[in-house]
Amino acid sequence: MIRSIAVLGAGTMGHGIAYAAATGGFDTRLFDVSPEALECSRSSIDAIGAKAVELGKLTAGNLDAARARLDFVTDLPSAVDGIEMVIEAIPERMELKLPLLQQVERHAPAEAVVASNTSALSITELSTAFTKPQRAAGMHFFNPVHKMKLVEVVRALETAPETLDAIEDVAKRMGKETVRVRESPGFVTSRVNAMIGNEAFYMLQEGIASARDIDKALKLGLNHPMGPFELVDLVGLDTRLSVLEFLHASLGDKYRPCPLLVQYVEAGRLGKKVGKGVYEY
Repeated sequence: MIRSIAVLGAGTMGHGIAYAAATGGFDTRLFDVSPEALECSRSSIDAIGAKAVELGKLTAGNLDAARARLDFVTDLPSAVDGIEMVIEAIPERMELKLPLLQQVERHAPAEAVVASNTSALSITELSTAFTKPQRAAGMHFFNPVHKMKLVEVVRALETAPETLDAIEDVAKRMGKETVRVRESPGFVTSRVNAMIGNEAFYMLQEGIASARDIDKALKLGLNHPMGPFELVDLVGLDTRLSVLEFLHASLGDKYRPCPLLVQYVEAGRLGKKVGKGVYEY
């Protein structure tokens, strides 16, 4: 049974995963090369925990225990030394993920399970970083991690059944529900969601309706908890564009990114994280 987890990347997903791991009872190390990013993550985790206590979802004692289990680390070898599981959660770019996982291969125990939080990229390609690709799989969390229940567990070409079992056990101990997915571009959720979000941008570009009315229509007419523009502002327009570009290259023209989305990203309208996306914050 896995007891210790290293989360690589202290961005929006990384700090959410670290919080879920620490409150799930795992000894957790959150790694980032940036001390500023780690400090920001510490503040975000404290805020999430305080809100959970306020809502009665966590006791103050359990929150203190989770904080005691969580370390913030800027040195990768120290982050993965002796660790039983690594969850990679850095930006959605193969040229960043692959070199990082090659470092994990050099410094982490050979038997450690390695999972990538990628929402679209090839787990099989990422697993080429390892002498034993059988120990690698996808573990796709959803934003915000502390609220969203689903984890997609993604089987690559050579993923061992015991690796999938271990990841599912970890997810359940974090309080998540899982689905198993055979590797395919975008898996299940990103593939469907990218299509909906991209079509919403085309409708906005064509002047069919305002962003607020498109969001309202999908929430009230299709029972979506968030509209596509609310969601893309939360996820990040740059992240959505990166996923669409990958799906377009893999699956063809039906995933061609809407020019308006490209324009927003070029203008720096990346979503809530910068205070301006489809909406202003």
